[in-house]
Amino acid sequence: MNVPVTLDRLSMRQRAEILSIDWAAMSENEGARLRALGFDEGVPVEKLHKGMFGFNDPIAVKVGRMMVAVRKSHASAISVVIPA
Repeated sequence: MNVPVTLDRLSMRQRAEILSIDWAAMSENEGARLRALGFDEGVPVEKLHKGMFGFNDPIAVKVGRMMVAVRKSHASAISVVIPA
């Protein structure tokens, strides 16, 4: 069984699937933006890049065919699992 990990802790270039999103950890507007960009349970994602100089913020994520930059705080509210 695969153990869930948050998107910010996912290894670089690792593909995963969104298990759950803690919508309460972000504002209503931020949640609506992520939903509009395709973030939802069951969606495949891949962590592509992270910010420079040790801040690791923002994080570039592939969602479907699109690359999206998300804040580390938002990525930490997204639980993912690596498909078997």
